Amino acid sequence: MDNQVMPREQLGICAEGNLHSIYLMFNANDGVEDQLRPSIASVAQYIYELTDQYADSAFNGFVAIGANFWDTYYPEARPALLKPFPSMNEGNRDAPAIEYDLFVHIRCDRFDILHLVANEINQMFEDLVELVEEERGFRFMDNRDLTGFVDGTENPKGRHRQQVALVAEEDPEFKSGSYIHVQKYAHNLSKWHRLPVKKQEDIIGRTKQDDIEYESEDKPLTSHIKRVNLKDANGASMEILRQSMPYGSVKEQGLMFISSCKTPDNFEQMLRSMIYGDGHGNHDHLMQFTKALTGSSFFAPSLDFLMQWDEA
Repeated sequence: MDNQVMPREQLGICAEGNLHSIYLMFNANDGVEDQLRPSIASVAQYIYELTDQYADSAFNGFVAIGANFWDTYYPEARPALLKPFPSMNEGNRDAPAIEYDLFVHIRCDRFDILHLVANEINQMFEDLVELVEEERGFRFMDNRDLTGFVDGTENPKGRHRQQVALVAEEDPEFKSGSYIHVQKYAHNLSKWHRLPVKKQEDIIGRTKQDDIEYESEDKPLTSHIKRVNLKDANGASMEILRQSMPYGSVKEQGLMFISSCKTPDNFEQMLRSMIYGDGHGNHDHLMQFTKALTGSSFFAPSLDFLMQWDEA
């Protein structure tokens, strides 16, 4: 057994679900790298400390560095598998890449606390970054997507969440970090709701009301579950930890899809299976009812890695 102390993970990466979330995407201003590094460390430490302060409301969060910004942020070394978002396009299925320098993800069971903290974080970054994108998510019914189906059923449970989401000995300098992929999906709910429930269930691969997965032989090859439940060359499941939540207003609504994993390959293979299919024309038919507006790739290092620049 290795006696080395594992670096502290950012607690939001593997946290259980919440009622509310705020997602902040920033781009760095030119020539501010030396000031930005300690500022990022301060924000990460602030989020970490608030986890205790607002424990009753299950506050958590993390800060992640964009794949295209990483070399500017930390030119000395790079997470072994970090690469830009794998944009894909086939037919009417599109997974575009829109990269950002920083991603701050905070969640809580009280929205007022999130609002307060988001504004505080924005102030801490003042004059160093531009807030390019902001979205606010919420739990819908009993952990359902706005399509009406339970979301995240396949998520790893308990300690297995860390085993799936966090880098371990395979990349020692970046242990306890995580590869993060974010996509903002806008749903065409009026089109979706016109479908009979059985047709919706066939597209997902699970029952709607009871969330019972179809038997393997009953799952259409074009069902969402069939397309994302993949196995590697050794027959092991290719898992990710999903931290997704619905977002939106009456005008536009959908899902903020967030994947955390110790490797970016699992997410990329799932997306490839959804967009391009299995080589026999079987792609994910859910993509006829939802459209990816963004796609971004990040790495969320351990808290200890970020804290090396803390001004204190």
